[in-house]
Amino acid sequence: MEKLVINGKTPLKGDVTISGAKNAAVAILPATLLIDGICTIDNVPNISDVKIYCDILQDLGAKITWNNEHEITVDTRNINSYNSPLEKTSKFRASYYLIGSLLGRFGHAQVGMPGGCNLGARPIDQHIKGFEALGAKVDVSQGKITATAEDLIGTSVYLDMVSVGATINVMLAAVLAEGTTIIDNVAKEPHIVDVANFLNTMGADIRGAGTDVIKINGVKKLHGNATYSIVPDQIEAGTFMLAAVATKGDVTIRNCITKHLEPIIAKIIEMGAEVDDIDGDNIRVWCTKRPKKINIKTLPYPGFPTDLQPQMGVILSMADGTSIINESIWESRFQYTEELNKMGAKISAHGKTAVFDGVEGLVGAPVYASDLRAGAALIIAGICAEGTTEVYNLSHIDRGYENIEEKFKKLGANIERVVE
Repeated sequence: MEKLVINGKTPLKGDVTISGAKNAAVAILPATLLIDGICTIDNVPNISDVKIYCDILQDLGAKITWNNEHEITVDTRNINSYNSPLEKTSKFRASYYLIGSLLGRFGHAQVGMPGGCNLGARPIDQHIKGFEALGAKVDVSQGKITATAEDLIGTSVYLDMVSVGATINVMLAAVLAEGTTIIDNVAKEPHIVDVANFLNTMGADIRGAGTDVIKINGVKKLHGNATYSIVPDQIEAGTFMLAAVATKGDVTIRNCITKHLEPIIAKIIEMGAEVDDIDGDNIRVWCTKRPKKINIKTLPYPGFPTDLQPQMGVILSMADGTSIINESIWESRFQYTEELNKMGAKISAHGKTAVFDGVEGLVGAPVYASDLRAGAALIIAGICAEGTTEVYNLSHIDRGYENIEEKFKKLGANIERVVE
């Protein structure tokens, strides 16, 4: 069993370079199935979710070539199956994008029920609603999702709730459909825009990504033969920004898009820390005093992201006064608070609300990551804490952060990955 051993109370100082966006990569990779050709993808995060996706694409008949650590060439001309390997698709949530892509290309898709972090109920009913509106028949049984369609026909789809996954999946299915598809009440996250930009680079006709309505004019074929660079990871950038505040450090985050970070910047300033937007691609965050109490409500973009809620919770556990977080996205996102309480925090979490009574500081303890972002939060807590912290369940963290301990180590953290 691997664990991270952290000797804490270290202010982080220096520069960190942000990797490509995990949430964009795990949607762009299945989107390559819509291309009857070859494409090259740059700024790919070297994380376990991406590696599993590459394995799945190869199982379906694609040829994957790693040109270097962060660039891959994908050849999908010889895809020979629409049955995804169930044991692999069940390992992570984003495997459901295979449904939209395979359905769009072949009119058939079979994918295992998606896995990933246990954040409570995560239904895919809006995905299915979109597929059926386009003309597909969808069956969910025996641990798998099967979708079939003789022809996909453009239509109007209204999503009953704002859903990143459903927005992308219906968009994937509609790219090669006959006619025009209009998706209303869509999510607007940066990685949705990135997926649309990727598809347009390959010959799709998608308009409105980043607004409330996306319009897709179906095309006959995607041509490939192009290179696309994935957008920087908004959540990784936010993680290191919040780590700088939590540790009373001074960190410059490089290769980020500061426009995507505005809700995080606003809350960091509200807590009394300092932010300097250097040039739109680099941002400096520093903190010299105990953060002030604040209240947070997670919302779809451009609101405060749920994926940064646990990292913010570490700061609020040590803030001056009582803070409240309302989690409006996932019902089980507060599992990490039990681990912070082991480290001396005073947090009371009930349902989708948690109350943080700030303490002067945390103390090291053995803690367990319940999900990807909780794991990042516990690393930050360990760097802040007095004494030694051991973080377990690293497989969650490795799904979404590339070389996370090396990046923290470069900023001065005393952190090592060891085998127990």
